Amino acid sequence: MNEYEVLREFLEMPLFSGDAVFSRFHELPGAVLHGRGPERFLYVRGTRDDRVLLVAHADTFWDRPDGPAEPGHKVIYSDGILSSSSDTHGLGADDRAGCAMLWLLKDLGHSLFITDGEEQGGAGSSWLMGSAEHAGIAAEINDTHRFIVQFDRRNGTDFKCYTVGTDAFREYVRARTGYREPDRRSFTDIVTLCRSIAGVNLSIGYHHEHRPGEYLAFREWLHTLTLCRAWLAEKELPRFPLPEERR
Repeated sequence: MNEYEVLREFLEMPLFSGDAVFSRFHELPGAVLHGRGPERFLYVRGTRDDRVLLVAHADTFWDRPDGPAEPGHKVIYSDGILSSSSDTHGLGADDRAGCAMLWLLKDLGHSLFITDGEEQGGAGSSWLMGSAEHAGIAAEINDTHRFIVQFDRRNGTDFKCYTVGTDAFREYVRARTGYREPDRRSFTDIVTLCRSIAGVNLSIGYHHEHRPGEYLAFREWLHTLTLCRAWLAEKELPRFPLPEERR
């Protein structure tokens, strides 16, 4: 399948459960799946010595226990814009577009990490990092990766490091992407996952998330995919540690 077909496959998965996303990634060699939604995550260890952890979340804003039954969900494409056929629910590009991005980057040798419950306060990532049972995976994430990249940001040319960036890492991201950091507010899974390495969340082209009018600009999504293919294929990616006080 080409890039558009992969994106559409993930956008057409049921909005109210991440099961289809987890099933798709669980097919990959070495994939390990722990827990059950929203306290759930899937991890595929990368093969590169200088590997990066690539992150997306399987749940959508519409995957809520108190929500109504899921309506029929079809993706509409017109003039480079993808949207939902539903009048009451959005496209789910936050973060199914990020999951599609990871699928298309899976052969670069980096580690893949899919969480559940990001829209419920980062339930999956918090469960991992606070669990004695999975302390080994939490340590491996921070000890054996150079940095973390999450694909879960609105707009087309933003990046955000929140509280888990350094000046050097922010400058590195700007140089590799040309994107800008509008502010450092809010959070996503990297704020929980990053204990001793820096992390960044990149724009993947969705707009008006959490609303029925959500849409995705295909060219913006494809641009981030294309630049990350080149960036993450570089040899000897540097490691960006966080200051001791952040750990």
